[in-house]
Amino acid sequence: MCGIIGIVGHENVNQELYDGLTVLQHRGQDAAGIVTCDNGRLFLRKDNGLVRDVFHTRHMLRLVGRMGIGHVRYPTAGCFSSAESQPFYVNSPFGISLVHNGNLTNAIELKRDLFRADRRHINTDSDSEVLLNVFAHELQQQGKLKITADDVFAAVAGVHSRCRGAYAAVAMITGHGIVGFRDTHGIRPAVFGQRETARGMEYIIASESVAIDSLGFELVRDIAPGEAVYIDTEGQLHTRQCTDDPQLNPCIFEHVYFARPDSIIDSISVYKARLRMGEVLAKKIERVFPDHDIDVVIPIPDTSRTSALQLSNALGVLYREGFIKNRYIGRTFIMPGQKQRKKSVRQKLNAIELEFKDKNVLLVDDSIVRGTTSKQIIQMAREAGANKVYFASAAPPVRYPNVYGIDMPSVNELVGHDRDDRQIAEVIGADWLVYQDLDDLIETARRGNPEVRQFDTSVFDGNYVTGDITRDYLDFVEGRRNDGVRSSQQEDNAVIDLYNSE
Repeated sequence: MCGIIGIVGHENVNQELYDGLTVLQHRGQDAAGIVTCDNGRLFLRKDNGLVRDVFHTRHMLRLVGRMGIGHVRYPTAGCFSSAESQPFYVNSPFGISLVHNGNLTNAIELKRDLFRADRRHINTDSDSEVLLNVFAHELQQQGKLKITADDVFAAVAGVHSRCRGAYAAVAMITGHGIVGFRDTHGIRPAVFGQRETARGMEYIIASESVAIDSLGFELVRDIAPGEAVYIDTEGQLHTRQCTDDPQLNPCIFEHVYFARPDSIIDSISVYKARLRMGEVLAKKIERVFPDHDIDVVIPIPDTSRTSALQLSNALGVLYREGFIKNRYIGRTFIMPGQKQRKKSVRQKLNAIELEFKDKNVLLVDDSIVRGTTSKQIIQMAREAGANKVYFASAAPPVRYPNVYGIDMPSVNELVGHDRDDRQIAEVIGADWLVYQDLDDLIETARRGNPEVRQFDTSVFDGNYVTGDITRDYLDFVEGRRNDGVRSSQQEDNAVIDLYNSE
C-alpha cells in the first residue's frame, strides 16, 4: 500500500507536496519521493525513510516548479531498496514521471512485452516501472510532438487494455501537465480537488481526501474506475472515462485498516464505516456470548479505536484506553522479517496496569493477520493483571493472499488460514475470540454508498474481482512473500530468465 499525490499550481508546489505526503504517511513509512517540473526541467529527491527524514531544507530548495508529484511507499514483496522508491522516470516521450499505488497482476507478461515488442528496458523489479513504461509507450504511439488531452486519454485507454490488477497512478508529463487514473475496477482509491486563487484554479490528485482537506483544497470527487483526470500546464481540467466496462469494486480493507478515519473514499466516510463495524460486532457478541462477563473494552491503538468505542457503547460496557502507543514505530504487519515484527510490538505498546488488573478485558483490533501481534498484546494484558482476556476483530479472518497492492504475508503465515475461530483463539492465547461476519462488514461500508455493488474482499473470501487470478499466480506470490525464501541472486536469475526465455 502506498500514498500518491500530484499538484498543479501557480507557485512552487514543493512545500504542499511535502505536507501532503506527511498527511499520507500512514500509507507507507519505507520510502518517500518528490519530483517537480520547472520550465521543462525536472528536480527529483527520493530515498528510504519517513518524509521528514528524506527531505531536508537543501532538498526542498532544489525542488522548484509549479507542478509535481509525490509518493510514500511501504515495502512490497522483493522491494526494499531505495532504487525502487518512487517517482520513476523515463525520458521518452517528453519525459514522464509516475507514482503508483497498487499491483499489476500481469507484470511479468507486460515486462516481457515491453522488452520484446516495445523495445523498452525495465531496470527494477517494481511493477510501477512497468506501468510507467506501458503508459509512456501508449503515449508515444500517438505520434505527436505537441500532445492534447485526447492523446493523454488515448494513452490511458491503452494502459487499461494492457494492464490487469489494481492501480491508482499520477503521471507528470514534462512541459504538458499531470494525469491521474484509476484501474477499471477502482480497487485502489484516488480523489481530486481544486482551489480558487487570485491567479486562477489550482488542482490536486491524491490517494485520500484527507490530503486534499489538509492543504486547503476542496474535494471535487473520486476518480471513477477507468477514468482519467488531466490538468494541463495552463490549469485546464479535463476528465474522461477511458474504458468501456468500468466496475466499482473498491478494496474494503481501506475502511478496515489502511485509510485515515477522516478520509472519504468512494463517497464512504471511513469514520462512519468503522463506527458501524463496532455496532454490528457488538450485536454478534451479544448473540454468540449472551452471558458475557466483560468488565472493560480496550482498543489496540490506533485504527481500532473508532470501532471499539461504538462497540462498548452498544454493549453498555466501560471503555478505557489500556495501551499507550509509541508513535515513532511503524505498522507491524507490514514490517519485513518476523524477528523485527516481534521486537517492535513491545517497543510500540505499553500497558497501563490499573486498567487490566483483576478485570475481564475485551481487546478490540481492526483485524488479525499473522496473529503475532495479537498474541503478544494478549500476553501483555495478562502480565498487567487481567483476569480473562477476550479478543474481537472488526474484520473477518484473513485467510487468503492479497494480490492488489497490500503486501500481506505468505498464506502459511496467516493465522486464519486453515484454522477455525477456536483454533485461532488458542494460537493467540485468548479466552475466546469473535470475528466480524463478512456480510456484516460489507454492509457497514455499503451503507455509506449503496452504488457500490461489490467490494474487493479477497483476503477474506478468496474472491478476486479482476477474475484473472490463477493458482500459478498465487503460487508465484507465495514464493515471493515467504520471509527469507528468495535471495537477491534468485531474483536476478528470474529477471534474466524473463528476457532470455522463448
